[in-house]
Amino acid sequence: MSNIKTTVKDRVPIGQKAAFGAGHFILNILPGTLGVFIQFFLLTAWGVDPLWAGLLGGLPRIFDAITDPIMGFISDNTKSKWGRRRPYIFLGAIISGILFFLMWQIDDNASQTYIIWHVMVLQILFLVGNTMFATPLVGLGYEMTSDYNERTRLMAFSNTMGQIAWMIVPWLYVIIPDSNTFNTQTEGVRTMALIVGAMCVVFGILPSLFCKGIDSAHMENRKEINFKTLASNMKELFKGIAQVSKNKPFMKLCGATFLVFNGFQLVAAFGVFIIVFYMYNGSYEMAGTWPAWFNTINAIITAFIVIPIISKMANKWGKKKAFIISTVLSIAGYLLKWWGFDKELNNKFNETGLGKGLNSGVGALFESLNPMLDKIGMSWFSIDPGSEIPWLIFLPIPLFAFGMGGLFTLMMSMTADVCDLDELKNGMPRKEGTFGAIYWWMVKLGQAIALVLGGLILKIVGFDPNVTEQTLETMNRLRVADIVIPSLTAALAIWVMWKYSLSESRAKEIKAELVKRRGEL
Repeated sequence: MSNIKTTVKDRVPIGQKAAFGAGHFILNILPGTLGVFIQFFLLTAWGVDPLWAGLLGGLPRIFDAITDPIMGFISDNTKSKWGRRRPYIFLGAIISGILFFLMWQIDDNASQTYIIWHVMVLQILFLVGNTMFATPLVGLGYEMTSDYNERTRLMAFSNTMGQIAWMIVPWLYVIIPDSNTFNTQTEGVRTMALIVGAMCVVFGILPSLFCKGIDSAHMENRKEINFKTLASNMKELFKGIAQVSKNKPFMKLCGATFLVFNGFQLVAAFGVFIIVFYMYNGSYEMAGTWPAWFNTINAIITAFIVIPIISKMANKWGKKKAFIISTVLSIAGYLLKWWGFDKELNNKFNETGLGKGLNSGVGALFESLNPMLDKIGMSWFSIDPGSEIPWLIFLPIPLFAFGMGGLFTLMMSMTADVCDLDELKNGMPRKEGTFGAIYWWMVKLGQAIALVLGGLILKIVGFDPNVTEQTLETMNRLRVADIVIPSLTAALAIWVMWKYSLSESRAKEIKAELVKRRGEL
C-alpha cells in the first residue's frame, strides 16, 4: 500500500476534475450514440443491410486512426498563449457537435446507396473534428498532475463522469421507437442527433476553459508547425512514433486495451438483440425498457461502486494487480450471462416467493409514478405494474462491470506514468499527445475491426433484421458469441499485462530523476 501522500501542488482541484470529466462525458456519449445509430437504427429505421452497417461503422475509423498521431504531434509541439491543447479542444468540440447533427439528417425515403454515402462522408468529416477534440483532451489529462496516485484519482473521477453517458445511451433504444415520443424512428434519430450535438458543444468546451496542463513556456525542442515545415515534421512524427513503439510498458497497455475494449465493443449490441429477440420473441413492446435498464444499471454500478473500488485497489496493491483482479472478475461476470439471460430460469425465478415479492414492490412503485411520467412526456420510462421483471439479467453486472470500469481508469493512469519514462529516455518535448494518439489509435483500429466483425457475426449466426422471430438456434449461437468473445479477449489481456514492469516505486524514481534534471524544487 502506498504510504506517500500527494503534495498540494500535485493535487488537481475539484473544479478542474469536473471540467475534465465533462470532456470525458463527451468522449463517451459521441461514440456510444454513433454506435447505437449505426449498429441498430440504420437496420431497424432505414433497413440497411447488417454487413453494410458494420462497414459504415468500421471503415471511417481506419481513417480516424491515421489522423490521431498527426493531431498528437501537432498538439505536442503547438506554441500559443492558451497552451498546447486547449485551442484544439475548444474548436474540436464545436466542429464535432455540428457535424454529428448533420450526419443524421437523412430523409425517410432515401435510398440505401444515398444513406451509405451520406453517413460515410459526414462521418469521416465528423471524425476529423472529433480527433481535434479527443486527442488533445487525452494528452491534457496525462499532464494535469505528476503524482502516481493522483493520476489514478483523476482518471477515476473522469471515468465516473464518462459512465453518465452510458446511463443515457441505452435509453435511445427505448425513446426512439416510442410512438408517444416520436412519429417514426427516423424522426427520433434526427432529433436525438440534434440533442447530442448540442451537448457536445456545451460540455466539450469546458476542459479548454478550466483545465490546466503542464507549463510549456520553456519546453525545449518543440518543432515549428506550419506548411513550410510539413516535410521535416512528418519525419519527426515518424521518429516520435518509433520511440513510442519501443516503449515496452506502453505497448503492453495498448495491447491489453485493444483486447478488453474491443472484445466488449464487438458484442456491445448483442445484449439488446438477445433481450428483444430471444427473451421476448422479437416484441419491442414486451421487451419494454429492460434493455435500457440493463445497460443503465451497469453504468450506475460501474460509476459509483466499481470505479471507487478499483481506485482503492490500485492505491493498495498497485495498478497492475488492480487491472488483473478486475479483469478476472469481469470474465466471471461474462460467464454468468448464460444463466442470467436464460428466459426459462427467469420465468422460474418469477414463480418463487422472492420473485413475486420483488415484482409486486416495483409494480406498486411504478403504478404511482406512471401517471406523472405520462404528463411530462416520459411514458417511455414507465414499467407496466403487471409485468414480470427479468431479474436474473442483472445478476452478472456487479462482476463484468469491473472490466470496463477498471480498463480506462487504470490504463490512462498508467499511460501518464509511461510519459515520464519517455521523457527520461528521450528528453523534451514531452509527448503526451503522441502517446494519447497512439493509445486511442489502437482503440479505434480495434473498434473499426469490431464493428465490421459485429455485423459479420450477425450474418454468420443467421440473424435476419427483417424477421421478428429469430430461430432458437440463431439466438443460442448469438448468446454463445456474447459470452465467449469478451471472455477470451479479457483472458488474453491478463496474459499481456502479467509482466508489466512500471511499478509505483519505479515511477517515483523516474519522477525524482526528472525533477532533478529540470532543476525543479
